[in-house]
Amino acid sequence: MRGLLMSDDTPRGFAFAGAAFIIWGGLPFYFKALEHVPTVEVIAHRVIWAVPVALALLIWLGRTADLRAAFRNPRMLGMACVTAALISVNWGTYVWLIQSGQAMEAALGYYINPIFSVFLGATLLGERLSLRQWGAVGLAALAVVVLSVEAGSLPLGALMIVFSWGSYAFFKRALPIGPNQGFALEALILMPVALAYLAWAQTQGVLYATQASALDWALLLGCGVITAVPLILYANGAKGLSLSTIAISSYSIPTMIFLISVFIFREPFEGGRMVAFPMIWAAMALYIWEVLRKRRAALAAKNLPQHGTG
Repeated sequence: MRGLLMSDDTPRGFAFAGAAFIIWGGLPFYFKALEHVPTVEVIAHRVIWAVPVALALLIWLGRTADLRAAFRNPRMLGMACVTAALISVNWGTYVWLIQSGQAMEAALGYYINPIFSVFLGATLLGERLSLRQWGAVGLAALAVVVLSVEAGSLPLGALMIVFSWGSYAFFKRALPIGPNQGFALEALILMPVALAYLAWAQTQGVLYATQASALDWALLLGCGVITAVPLILYANGAKGLSLSTIAISSYSIPTMIFLISVFIFREPFEGGRMVAFPMIWAAMALYIWEVLRKRRAALAAKNLPQHGTG
């Protein structure tokens, strides 16, 4: 019998998705190098320079007609405005956390994300959760309570990551357009806002780009590449991987962020965090356990002999 994780996975899928996960996991280094640039300005550049990368890909794939059709479809355009707003909140929160020395909180948010998606499925789509899934949801919630009690306030950065990305993924499912076209559409929707902000900052004399060094400009221009490329790699990698493999391997991203925060950025890992993070890891284990159980059941059903009359 084929392996539990490898039955529907291809080396090409692993290569593309693995490259995307490595880039995403290493992004704290990139945005830490831009910690002296205002977060909103970084996001504006991230949007603006992602547009040519996304459009170049669509031209290469010959899918620009899909994009033109999307702009003529009011319902699709409205849904894309919602997803664009959510992804901009997610980007902004993530960059701000990294720049302000709170990478560990970003890791917390991305650890909780898959569990929050399960919760959304139960509350909004009526999906039935198993005991292990409810256990994962409960442990994640308790971890947030532990952190909140110790700090005297909610971990708002982590929760913003959770709600913005979880909601983005939820609404993205209803966007009837391919991932590459959808990303280009969202970037184009956000670009006028980004340009307007840069123009306003220029008139107010607070635009950092006017005094940016050559290295700063290289990093700002590169924001488009580090935004678009991993999304493109992931979209192509997902075609060659099973959903269970994607669900499990995506935990490598917050794990890399966590390790960077502790061992490279030297953020404190003590007090409530030493209680909350093991709870999150236990929730993650329950989540992975349930993913594997469902995968095993699906494979067993697939391999059952088919009986019928001749």
